[in-house]
Amino acid sequence: MTTLHSPDQNQLIAATPGDELDHLTNALELVPMLLGQVLYEPGMLLRHAYFPTTAVVSLHYVTVTGASVETTGVGCEGMVGIALFMGGDTMPSSAVVQTAGHGYRLERSALIHAFRQGTQVQRLLLRYTQAMIAQIAQTAACYRHHSIDQQLCRWLLSTSDRIPDRELVMTQELVACMLGVRRESITQAAGRLQEHGYIRYRRGHITVLDPSGLQSLACECYGVVKAELRRLSNAPLRP
Repeated sequence: MTTLHSPDQNQLIAATPGDELDHLTNALELVPMLLGQVLYEPGMLLRHAYFPTTAVVSLHYVTVTGASVETTGVGCEGMVGIALFMGGDTMPSSAVVQTAGHGYRLERSALIHAFRQGTQVQRLLLRYTQAMIAQIAQTAACYRHHSIDQQLCRWLLSTSDRIPDRELVMTQELVACMLGVRRESITQAAGRLQEHGYIRYRRGHITVLDPSGLQSLACECYGVVKAELRRLSNAPLRP
């Protein structure tokens, strides 16, 4: 560990009580998470859990035709690899780093051992899983009922919340893959947001300039997911 990186940059780890955190700290391994790195693929046996600190990971499904769509993102608020403690061992989706940075890796046996103790770690992980289920469900509704402009605003807000400088290294084509729409649709929607002064797009970099402006155009999905995550994060951990 260095002075530039600390496990408590991840909110799940930071919320772990000190006595239980001491048992995990020695097992946590700081790792770089590179843009486009595949953490796991559909059906692959998961060997590690990842707790991002400055990176953002996209969980998405790819159809037999090659089309893809993001179901949820994971940043410093959560973890990648819930199948490890839920008993599934594999996932039907992929996990790919969409914003490069760092995170902490935990070997599967260490995570499972901590979970099976039935302590605060278990309750934290189950509560995060509930928040992730809520986000996936809300995202599915968003894809079905809201416009591309609203979806893009929701995605930009939730993604920029997970990085400190609100600048995404992201092409419009990649954003289109995340939302499962045509690149031309994202180009048009991003152009309108840039005209309003809400974002700046140049050479594969998207900078959120006015989060309040984006939120005024976004659907309710962003607020619903954020409120649920806040509610579950702040609620007391009952034994």
